Amino acid sequence: MNKLSSLLQELEKYGTKKYFQPHQIFIREGSIPNKLAIVKSGLFRYYYLTQDGKEYTKVFMPEKNIISSYTSMVHNIPSHFTVEALENSVIVEITYHNWLKIRNEDPKWNFLLIANLEKAMAKKEQRERDLLFLDAETRYIKFLKEYPHLDNRINLTLIASFLGIQPESLSRIRKKLAT
Repeated sequence: MNKLSSLLQELEKYGTKKYFQPHQIFIREGSIPNKLAIVKSGLFRYYYLTQDGKEYTKVFMPEKNIISSYTSMVHNIPSHFTVEALENSVIVEITYHNWLKIRNEDPKWNFLLIANLEKAMAKKEQRERDLLFLDAETRYIKFLKEYPHLDNRINLTLIASFLGIQPESLSRIRKKLAT
């Protein structure tokens, strides 16, 4: 077990285990979050919702990830996105107050924070590059490599939303790749 995994496991003792059903919301857009969580099992997504009801999936968060609206939590401002369970999930929720307390008590938690912020920044930069420079088919192939087991866990509409394409386009791409 690497250092990050062992820290995540240790962090669990500061939280509360909670169970989520599909479509249950962990953080709702517009709310000011005061919590973060470790995904023990299951799958979440972050998504933006336009005023006309269109959803744009920002990221998928499977097991062994920390979910939050961190910027909103730190700055005490409303979240710009929603964090939703996509399947039956188990999390360990930690209040922001407890998170600050343990970070102040032991600097090892800053290692976990920095490692997760670096991971998130790298993913964000890669996603921006992909959306700007790659065609839809190449983005889908990268999705399959980056999330090898999620293709069977997520419906095509959500995958298309993540890729920035229409579901019909994704169906055509999948059909082409299957031949």
